Amino acid sequence: MQTSLLSEMSGGLIGGIIGVVVAVVVLIILVIAMLATRYKKCPSDKVMVIYGKVGKAADGTARSAKCIHGGAAFIVPFIQSYSFLDLTPISIQIDLKNALSRQNIRIDVPSRFTVGISTEPGIMQNAAERLRSLPVNEVQRLAEDIILGQLRLIIATMDIEEINTDRDKFLAAVSVNVEGELKKIGLRLINVNITDISDESGYIESLGKEAAAKVINDAKKSVAEKDRDGAIGQANAQMEQRIQVAAANSQAIEGENKSKVLISQSNSRLREAEAEANRSAQSAEFIAQAKANEDAYRAEQQAETERAKRERATLEADVLVNAEIQKQKAEIEAEAEAEQIRRKAKGEADAAYARYVAEAKGQLEILSKQAEGFGKIIEAANGSSDDAVKLLIADKIEDLVAKQVEAIKNLKIDKVTVWDSMQDGKPTTANFLSGMLGAVPPLNELFKMNGMQLPAYLGTEQNGASAENTPAPAPTPKKPSKK
Repeated sequence: MQTSLLSEMSGGLIGGIIGVVVAVVVLIILVIAMLATRYKKCPSDKVMVIYGKVGKAADGTARSAKCIHGGAAFIVPFIQSYSFLDLTPISIQIDLKNALSRQNIRIDVPSRFTVGISTEPGIMQNAAERLRSLPVNEVQRLAEDIILGQLRLIIATMDIEEINTDRDKFLAAVSVNVEGELKKIGLRLINVNITDISDESGYIESLGKEAAAKVINDAKKSVAEKDRDGAIGQANAQMEQRIQVAAANSQAIEGENKSKVLISQSNSRLREAEAEANRSAQSAEFIAQAKANEDAYRAEQQAETERAKRERATLEADVLVNAEIQKQKAEIEAEAEAEQIRRKAKGEADAAYARYVAEAKGQLEILSKQAEGFGKIIEAANGSSDDAVKLLIADKIEDLVAKQVEAIKNLKIDKVTVWDSMQDGKPTTANFLSGMLGAVPPLNELFKMNGMQLPAYLGTEQNGASAENTPAPAPTPKKPSKK
C-alpha cells in the first residue's frame, strides 16, 4: 500500500515537471513569434516611419519619428509603432491661366510636374511629419497649390521672349523655386514638362510670325546671293575664255616674229663670219710681226733679270758676312754672363740677326729695284747717262724747290704793318721780301754740297752767282698801306 502511494506521488511530480517544461517552451515560442512579428522590413519603394518613443535628436529634443529607407528595424511593442510612405511618383497637371509677366501681358502656361517623397534624411523627416497620414490625392492637391504659386512668381520676373525662347533658363528657375518649397513638406521635384505657351493678346503668335518672316527673308536673300554668284561666275568664265584666246593669238604672232628674227640673225651671222675671215687673214700678218718683237723684248728682259740677280747675290753675300761677324761677336760676349743672362742675350742676338737680315733684304730689294729702274731710264734715254740724270732731275725738280721754301713755309705772320719809304731809289718792302727769299739756299749750292754739278739747262753762274739768284727787277713803289 505504501508502495502504491509512493508511485502515485512520484507520477504526479513527474507530470507537474513535464507540464512546467511544456508551458515554458510554449511561452518561449510565443515570445519568439511575437518578436518576429515586430521586426519589420522596409521595401525599396517605401519609407518606413517609426513613431512613438524613438530617442532624441542631436540638439537634445525628443524626435517625432524615425525614417528608414531600405533595411529593417525592430518595433518595440507597446512603445513604438510604424507606417509606410509610398515613393511612387505623383504626376500633377498644372493649367496656369492668366499669369502676369514682367511686361504686364497675361499668358497661359500649361505644364505637367512629377513629384515624389524625398529620400534625403532631413527632407524625409519633413515628409514623415507632414504627409504620413495624408492620402495621395491630398498630397497631390497640396503640391499643386505650391507649384501654382511659384509659377506665378517666376513668370512675373521674366519677359515673354525669355519664357518662350530660353526654355532652359525658365525651367532652371522653376526647378530652383518650386523644389525649394516642395522640400519643406518632404517632396522632391522629379520632372517638369512645359507645353505650349499662349496669351490672349497674340503677342507670342506675333513673335512666331516675325521669326517665320525673318527665316523666309533670309532664304530669299540666300537664293538671290546664289543667283548673283552664278551670274558672276558665268561672266568670269567668259572673260577667262576671251583672255585665253587673246593670249593664244598673241603667242602665235610672237612665234612668227621670233622666226623672222632668227632668219635675220642667221643672215647677220653669215655676214659676220665672212667679215671675220677677212679680218683674220689681215690680223695674222700683224700678229706674226708682233710675236717677233715680243720675243726680242723678252730676251732683253731676261738678260736684265740675270744681271740684277747677280748684283743681288753679291749684296746678299756682303750683308750675310757682316751679319755673321756681328752674331759671333754677340755670342762671345754673351758667354761671359750667367746662364739666364746668356739665354736672354742669345734671344736678343737672334732678334737682332733677324732684324739685320730683314733690313739687309729690304735694302737689297730697294737697291735692286732702283738699279732696275735706273737701267730702264738709261734704256729709255737711248743709253745716255746724262739724259737719264736730266730725266731724274726733271722728275724731282718740284721736290727740290719745295725743300728750298721749307725754311719759310711755317713762318706765321698774324699781322704785318708796313710803312713803305723809298731808300736808294728802291722801296723798303721789296728789299724785305728780297732778303727773305735770299735766305733760301740756291739750287746750284745744293748741287755742289752733294758733289754734283747743276745741268746747263737749269742756268749758269754769272759774276760768281747762278742765274737763278739774279735779283729780280724792283717793283714800282707804292703808297704806304696798312695790312
